Amino acid sequence: MNRRELILALSAAGLLQAKGLDWSRFAILTDECAGSEADAIAFAKQYGLKWVELRDTPRAQDRTRKSETYYRMEPERLKQVRADLKAAGLKISFLNTGLLKFGLPGTELKMSRPESAENKTKREARQEAQYADRMKDLELAIRAAHALDVSQLRVFAFVRAVDVPAIWDRVANELGEYARVAEKGGVTLLLENESSCNVATSKELADMTLKVNSKALGMNWDPDNTFAFGEKAWPDGYKLLPFKKLGNVQMKAGNVIGPRKIDWTSIIKELNKDGYKGCIGLETHIFDGTLIEKAHLCMKEIKTYFA
Repeated sequence: MNRRELILALSAAGLLQAKGLDWSRFAILTDECAGSEADAIAFAKQYGLKWVELRDTPRAQDRTRKSETYYRMEPERLKQVRADLKAAGLKISFLNTGLLKFGLPGTELKMSRPESAENKTKREARQEAQYADRMKDLELAIRAAHALDVSQLRVFAFVRAVDVPAIWDRVANELGEYARVAEKGGVTLLLENESSCNVATSKELADMTLKVNSKALGMNWDPDNTFAFGEKAWPDGYKLLPFKKLGNVQMKAGNVIGPRKIDWTSIIKELNKDGYKGCIGLETHIFDGTLIEKAHLCMKEIKTYFA
């Protein structure tokens, strides 16, 4: 019996323990740590990372520079992105898309500030166009996922309405339709709890994922996004999550080195105890001009969680 056959035999007998959640399964969102794709790769290599998350091309918050959204890139461009990452020994754990992050037509949105009649008309027209293109956008994302060799895509539950319970079933139906297309396309959608959307808390994330009840819809849990709703993400929110649906976890600088610190050491221990198979990714999310500096500070702190 050779080594591979021995490993397979031990694994089948339940005698081989899977590798726990350690630094080899930590990822960085590339547009939140660097000013260019090359610099993002250098950042990942500096900290010995094996995984990255993708969303837009890095520009370090320099709004004068054009940024590209990965899931909308042409196939040849995606092929080069994958080749560059592979050459650096990096794989992609999660493709962050903005799928369904717009107002569901016909719903009254929970606005953060008063909206003029003119702006409302423009927004509603934009929402109608985004809704009409939603399936085309999903197909683009699936194509990008295959090109980049990543199986998990982020999705949202539409921008938050004034009366969320009134549209809950409608949102679930929309996500269910999306999940059916994703399953046929060989990818998994991970619904993110986002404070500006109809699924914002851990409880809402759990409830919606279970309601849709599709193997092609899992969860991307971001505990930082629950603060605005007064939820105690750890340990209370975590305990509500249907664990088998958890495909990715994200953290922000605000709960690593900032004012909303979370006990990540305990979360990681619990994820290990529960047999979590995914990655944890840092979305630095600092908008005061110190993004890259804070990304480095976060990495030094996060490394201690895996000690």
